[in-house]
Amino acid sequence: MQQSEHDLSAKIEKLRSEHRALDEELQSIAEDPLIDDLQVQRLKKRKLFLKDSISHLESRLVPDITA
Repeated sequence: MQQSEHDLSAKIEKLRSEHRALDEELQSIAEDPLIDDLQVQRLKKRKLFLKDSISHLESRLVPDITA
């Protein structure tokens, strides 16, 4: 079953919001003198996953036009 354009847009916005929150968290962690490298690595990996998911969903919204 194909998701509606509205559903995809809502999902994209939710992922973007989480992506922004992770970005803010990473910035605040970077200011901490006792940085947990493993935590930073996990957050960056999650942030990259979100970015890839957003790109994938956005590509589903744009019709595939052969030039």
